[in-house]
Amino acid sequence: QCTYLEIEQAHRTHAVVLSRPAWLWGAEMGANEHGVCVGNEGVWTREPLGEEEALLGMDLVRLGLERGSSAREAMEVITSLLERHGQGGSCKEEPVPFVYHNTFLLADRTEAWVLETAGRYWAAQRIPEGSHNISNQLSIGEDITAEHAGLRQRALTQGWWSGHGHFSFAEVFSLSQQPPRMEAAKARYRAGRELLRQHFGIPTGWGWGWRIGTFMAILRDKGSGICVDSEGFRTAGSMVSVLPRDPAVPCVHFFTATPDPSRSVFKPFVFVADPKPVPQVRSPTFPEDPAKQLPRFRSAVDRRHELYRRHQAALELMERDQEQGQKLLETLRALEKQGLEGMRELLEGTVPARPQELADLFFDCVEAELKFYT
Repeated sequence: QCTYLEIEQAHRTHAVVLSRPAWLWGAEMGANEHGVCVGNEGVWTREPLGEEEALLGMDLVRLGLERGSSAREAMEVITSLLERHGQGGSCKEEPVPFVYHNTFLLADRTEAWVLETAGRYWAAQRIPEGSHNISNQLSIGEDITAEHAGLRQRALTQGWWSGHGHFSFAEVFSLSQQPPRMEAAKARYRAGRELLRQHFGIPTGWGWGWRIGTFMAILRDKGSGICVDSEGFRTAGSMVSVLPRDPAVPCVHFFTATPDPSRSVFKPFVFVADPKPVPQVRSPTFPEDPAKQLPRFRSAVDRRHELYRRHQAALELMERDQEQGQKLLETLRALEKQGLEGMRELLEGTVPARPQELADLFFDCVEAELKFYT
């Protein structure tokens, strides 16, 4: 049972860790036990939006993670389900529908992919090296690695492409006039690409900790618009994953589990056999959930989990009392630094991987953060 649709079950699913809007089934981003990571963003294309309920892009993120043991396999899961079931339905917990198509970043220990969609149509690009970013717009040009079998015929019959010469997915399927909210996406995409360019090519001697911290700093960058906290939107959660090429070294996934990474703590999670449950970051459930009742979204409920509520109170303190707020932020950064240092030692092999400690890792980090708020 996905957010709106019930689809055929898989014979086996992988363990996953997800960062997701509490009202729906899918996820904005996450990872699985095989070191596969997937995240998505909304786009608007020439294909009509599907207000009829189908799969959400966020459902496809989770399905790809649950059913794909590599980035390529996750991509194939997503595209096959997209072609079969389509995408559509409101992506926001509000009475007025908010509908979009989706782009995805997928990565594992050995390769990365960008997957972009327009309705049931799609194009994918393998990223063999370097860095890549997406930001609410189509970005795949002529360098298409895989595509929907009917993609070019669709463009031809709609008059979007002549059938001759080069075929750029972004040029052919992008709207000539983007929605006003997408104007900021262009600048954000360019800024993200430039930040990655500035920091790419780091010598291996600089160590894991420096590299992880750099990605966290990029996600916290307000000037670029990557860290959003204006115009009615706020970055709701952030994630950084380390995927070592050596399969003997564990993957480490850092989640904030709270909004606005510039004032949040990235906490590490490592897959082990029996991770300790962390109810402090699980949103409450409701017997008569307005997201599941028809017609949907006719009432509102408080879905904030315990860490979210305490974090919001801390943000209010930061805004009321700048001196106290700065002290709290410094304390939280020190807490994050401890987690980074511990994971650096794990990744560099200077400390052994102790399964019981790793099972408690995320729980302990959340508990420590809650104590600071108290």
